[in-house]
Amino acid sequence: MPAPQRLEGLAAGGVPESTAFAARFRTYVGRAPAAYLTWWRLSTAARLLRETAAPLAAVARPVGYGSESAFANACKREFGTAPGSFRRAHTAAAPEPRRPGEETG
Repeated sequence: MPAPQRLEGLAAGGVPESTAFAARFRTYVGRAPAAYLTWWRLSTAARLLRETAAPLAAVARPVGYGSESAFANACKREFGTAPGSFRRAHTAAAPEPRRPGEETG
């Protein structure tokens, strides 16, 4: 699911004024629409970084970042590290295959 890009896009679902929509959204969701959108984008990106080997641009685009640099800046603000570093720190390393005749232990 592509990320909505603006508050007006979220509000288009039936509430005519952005201000009224934002107030209702905050009441039901517990955070402002822009904060929720940022959370959604970065949560989805974090999952993609952990679970795929997709290039960073291919992770950034579907969650609403138009450039790798905008994505990297958002990751640094949220996670305290660049996307590549986040991926390395949160991806389980595959165990080395045992050599034939090697004991387990």
